[in-house]
Amino acid sequence: MIEREPLSMIDTAWLRMDRPTNLMMICGVLMFAEHLDLSEVREVVRTRFLCFHRFRQRVVTNGGGAAWEMDPDFDLNWHVRRIALPGTAGSAELEEMVSDLISTPLDPTKPMWQFHVIDGANGGSAMVLRIHHCYGDGFAMTHVMASLTDINPDKPAAPAVDIGRRSSKRSAWERLLGPVTEAMGDAARIAWSVVETGSDWIENPSHAVAQAKVGLDLAGQLAFIANMAPDSDTRFKGSLGIMKRVAWAEPLSLFEVKAVAEALASSVNDVLLSCVTAALRVYLLEQGDLVEGVEVRALVPVNLRPPGPVRELGNHFGMVFLSLPLGEEDPVERVLEVRRRMLELKNSQQATVALGILAGMGVAPVAVKEKILETLAANASAVMTNVRGPQEPRYFAGKRITRQVFWVPQSGGIGMGISILSYAGQIDFGVVTDVKRVPDPAVLVKRFVSEFEALLQRSLTMPWPEHVRRGISRRAGKGRVAS
Repeated sequence: MIEREPLSMIDTAWLRMDRPTNLMMICGVLMFAEHLDLSEVREVVRTRFLCFHRFRQRVVTNGGGAAWEMDPDFDLNWHVRRIALPGTAGSAELEEMVSDLISTPLDPTKPMWQFHVIDGANGGSAMVLRIHHCYGDGFAMTHVMASLTDINPDKPAAPAVDIGRRSSKRSAWERLLGPVTEAMGDAARIAWSVVETGSDWIENPSHAVAQAKVGLDLAGQLAFIANMAPDSDTRFKGSLGIMKRVAWAEPLSLFEVKAVAEALASSVNDVLLSCVTAALRVYLLEQGDLVEGVEVRALVPVNLRPPGPVRELGNHFGMVFLSLPLGEEDPVERVLEVRRRMLELKNSQQATVALGILAGMGVAPVAVKEKILETLAANASAVMTNVRGPQEPRYFAGKRITRQVFWVPQSGGIGMGISILSYAGQIDFGVVTDVKRVPDPAVLVKRFVSEFEALLQRSLTMPWPEHVRRGISRRAGKGRVAS
């Protein structure tokens, strides 16, 4: 009998969210100035990707749910493929090829991942990785990609240690009902231990207050999500089709973004999210749409893994609903408003509640699961994520990675995904859209760059810390202030 491992409830939820109009697939592209050798790529995948046993496994389903099992007919050549573009192909042709791949479902009878080596992309090569979301979230995939690449091309790293699911000390009912119940279970366990030891919360009032706040906030956030009204009805919302289209912007300087964030007493994430907001605002205005009072809501993933190294693949993140202030015209005020809203979300338990909802979707009847998806889609217009990648150049199969871009899947009827990735001192911005909603994402990504330049120029008129001004002056002396 073939040995099987059950999927977690969260991973099952992502498996069940697949729709023809919204594939639950993470897609990323690595770009190289040199040509990749297909045999060398396959060797790296064989030794440093397949060392994680999960990637030799496919998903099987039956009446008892979904499980992982080893693929008895595993063929590496099928999973690592070559595609050739015309010799003069540039970014537009590469974007079209990636758009086709991101619109094509993975084969569910095999392990659901593929590497596509694309020759002729901007005179070099590109490599596209497609992987189903049930294998892991962006944080897990960042760990996997780090194990595939090297800091020194002449000293390849050893294969990573395989990682599996942690043993859980939770009770059976907590594991069944998910993270929301687990958090409440923590409060119950502490209260019970107090009774057992003969103590009471009069002696430890801070414990009682802390646990009460957790329980109340969980309940409050659950009620908030359940009663949330849809965000503004814009051209970003509506029926979806099969075809998706991707685009990426010219990279920004991480140094410059950090400088603007410091000048505005905000985070890098606040600055980047405000630029996304501005790009969406300008796009709507150029289409002749109104933006006054318009707020587009984005689902933003929040990592809920414990601190320290990644110990397992799978999905361990919640999501918060961030309303983007499209009606705010002033670039600086927009950053500050995004910062205020993000701080509110960070101080709430909304991400934990959302993870509990995902867990419920993994075991709920199909009709209930579809209703939840419809509700999520009605309450948001985009999925938006910001991932911090390696800050030094990395090498794959001995070739330097010049750029990295990735795209997140959108659940339910959400038709737009916005991804931000920092790598080697630069920030790349990628968008994937449903062509029925936004047929021209290339226009949108250009606005992201121009809106950051506008924010930078606006910020330069404000008092800046002395060390930030010195840094900007040095960069200007080298012939570049903004991307």
